[in-house]
Formats: sequence, structure tokens, C-alpha cells
Amino acid sequence: MAGVSMKDIKSRIRSMESTKQITKAMEMVAASKLRGAQDRAVSSRPYFETLYATMNDIADSTMDFVSPYLTKKEGKTLFIVIVGDRGLAGGYNSNILKLVQSEIAGKDAEVLPIGKKALDYFKSKQVPLFTERYAEAADLTIGDCFSISKQLSKAFLAGEFDQIVVAYTNFVSVLAQTPAAMQLLPLKKPEKKESTNQGDILYEGDSEEVFAAIIPEYLGGVIYGALCESRASEQAARRAAMDSATQNADDMIDDLSLKFNRARQAAITQEITEIVAGS
Repeated sequence: MAGVSMKDIKSRIRSMESTKQITKAMEMVAASKLRGAQDRAVSSRPYFETLYATMNDIADSTMDFVSPYLTKKEGKTLFIVIVGDRGLAGGYNSNILKLVQSEIAGKDAEVLPIGKKALDYFKSKQVPLFTERYAEAADLTIGDCFSISKQLSKAFLAGEFDQIVVAYTNFVSVLAQTPAAMQLLPLKKPEKKESTNQGDILYEGDSEEVFAAIIPEYLGGVIYGALCESRASEQAARRAAMDSATQNADDMIDDLSLKFNRARQAAITQEITEIVAGS
């Protein structure tokens, strides 16, 4: 029995060592990808902030400003859900999917999935999908983000949706990522403000025309920014998950090695006892 037990333990040790090599390699790959993803997330923020500030300036340029993009209605909501194409990233995918599931509960909603995990999840839940064209999150480019924004702008103006929300994971730091849901449309018109000494902003064409033209650009910038934030969050979460898995593998190997040594010592003791008894 001791020999069989030792053989089984040795086999498990080899299996855990193999698993450790895989998780360590995946951790190194995630760490490498994280550097680039983090740089893109940081570099995309100024673009979004500039668009956001300009849009608010236009909306606040006149108190008679009217736009369908500012009209608040209660009706159908489209959720743009950004997750990963693969698992092994801790709670990265499940956290944002749970958030969206709680948001759409009891609502008339459709989903635009970005990421295979989102596509599979909402198909299993039988939630209507706006399109499956952008389900490969890893292949999505900045051009795709602006193509999506144009489709969504047209759909919103046509009355297909009354609200558009993007759900993504905000990259706070390498150790912290938080799921978030941000309403894109309708936009909130600023409240009436007291007059200031700031000079008027002049636009070629009236403010409503410029506002309507900039909305698709704004949406594209927000979606791309959310995609960059999510990609950085995914790699950070995968790196942390694989590091934890590697440490767990080390702990299991140490525990199995201790059991193996005890079993070997017990077998040696048994053999010595049998020799002494025979003599």
C-alpha cells in the first residue's frame, strides 16, 4: 500500500509542477501585455476628456439649446458590454456580467456584446442582441469603435433605443479594477448657470449642428476609452489570478512533498521492522 501511495503522490507532484509552469508562463504573458494595455488606457483619457469638455461647452452655450440627444425618455435600453474572450482572469468577466444582469433586470433591454464571454452569457440568458459582429474583443480596433458609434447614433435618433449604456471595467491600478456602467445617451444638459466673464464660443454652423456632428465622435471616443480600460483591467486581473494560482501550486507541491517524504519514511521503517523481526 505504501508503494502505491507514494507512486500516486509522486504523480500528483509532477502534475502540479506542470500546472505551475503553465500558470507562471501565463502570468508573464499577462504582465507583458499589461504594460502596453495600461499605456493605451492612460493615453486615451485626454481624448475623451477633451471631447466631453467641448460637448458640455456647446450644450451650455445657449439656454434655448434643443437636441434629441438631450431628451430623456423611459423606454428601451441598449447595453454595450465589454468583457474578455477568455477566462482565467479571476472575477474580471463575472463581475461585469453580474453588474449588467442586475441593471437589465425588469427592463426592456438589448445587449451589444464585445467579448466572447459576453456573447455566450447573454445568449444563454436569451437576452436580445443588437449585433454579434463585434464579439471578438481582442480584434476590436479604434475604427470599429467609431463604426459602432455611428450605428448607435442612427439607432438612437430613429427611436430604436431611449437609453444607451456602456458597461466596462475601470482600470484603477494594477491591483484594483472596478466594474462600471455609464450612460452615454441621452446626455444630461447642464443646469442654468449664473453668467460669467468667460467669452462666448463661436462655431461654424449653429451649436445644434455642431453638437449633432460631434456626438458620434464623442461616443466613439468613450467606447474606445472603455475598451482600453477593460483590456488593461483584464490583463491585470489575469496576472493576479495566475500569480495566485502559481503560489497555490507551490503550496500544494510543498504539501505533497511532505506527504511523500512521510510515506517513504514509513515504508523504510516498515522494511527495517520486518528485517529485524525476521532475524
